[in-house]
Amino acid sequence: MAAGQGSGKDSVVRDPHAVQPERPTVATHAGTVARGWVELEEGGEWDKSTDGTRSFTAPTNLKIGLGSRTQLNLMFNILRATSVRGGNLSFGDLTIGVKYRIVDDDRLLGDFAILPALKFPTGQESAGAGTGTTDFSLLLISSRQLGPVAMDLNIGATRRSGDGSRAPIASKVWTASFGFPVLGNLGWVAELFGYPRTTGMAATAAFLTGPTFTARDWLAFDAGVIAPITGAQPKAAYAGLVWNLGCLLPRGRCR
Repeated sequence: MAAGQGSGKDSVVRDPHAVQPERPTVATHAGTVARGWVELEEGGEWDKSTDGTRSFTAPTNLKIGLGSRTQLNLMFNILRATSVRGGNLSFGDLTIGVKYRIVDDDRLLGDFAILPALKFPTGQESAGAGTGTTDFSLLLISSRQLGPVAMDLNIGATRRSGDGSRAPIASKVWTASFGFPVLGNLGWVAELFGYPRTTGMAATAAFLTGPTFTARDWLAFDAGVIAPITGAQPKAAYAGLVWNLGCLLPRGRCR
């Protein structure tokens, strides 16, 4: 998931130790972690499907600043569902992506970035923890500030290996996320997101909303709910955190 409250400004002009949450929403923002700095996003999501089946997912995203405009994303999920290894915790597939911020403050695009990514079949397919496919995805990201409201718009597409029996060969995603302050360090986020119809999968759309709280410049928390609008999107509750772990490089080489 992503957050709608990061800044797309060049990382060298902001506090590199301040968090730039990309959760809790599905959307991501155009901002990137400063060079040499590391940020961890960790969460939990409790889903209830239309047939009453319940599951738990812990999405993890480790973000590493490669340059003033480039960020490496290492993403994986920890899963628990009755259909996966009898309800035991399992590791899902690993995704590696690189976000590159192309332009800032463009009149039409705002802060604009691209995020190409590869998902590898590292999860145990036979146990239901992975799709058994290698996926290539490309996400287009536009962020802008509308007064106190941070708006993030994403459009993405994914192409998968395989015959489509485990997951659709091609899929798309769209998101519109809005984050805004409420009182002091308390904020709020609201998002519409969806997956258009594709072979073997009906279209889905959902609404996500909940509070965010910045406990320290380097630590933020979130919680909320996801309500389906159409399709098989499950009802869900979520909670998580974003933690800027600091600089891995000698201080003179960070930023």
